[in-house]
Amino acid sequence: MKTGKLLAAGALALALSAGLAQAKIPAPPMDDAAKAKAEEAKAKAADAAKKDGELLAKSQDRVAERYKKAQGKAAPAKPAKAPAKPAKK
Repeated sequence: MKTGKLLAAGALALALSAGLAQAKIPAPPMDDAAKAKAEEAKAKAADAAKKDGELLAKSQDRVAERYKKAQGKAAPAKPAKAPAKPAKK
């Protein structure tokens, strides 16, 4: 009888503590310097993504040209236009 109550109390304590362990702590408010640093990092990441996209497009053009040459087809004189930029939300 005592063992059952002890086991039930332990299970209840475990269940209650599991909910507390999953609670999120709110982020501290950012000051002006931290906001500026975050904006700079965001701008650098966007610039890097743009450069990566351009490099990918160039490499895809080279592969397509090489494939066409291997198939005996002439490559077009002008490369295709780059895809349009997606609209910002």
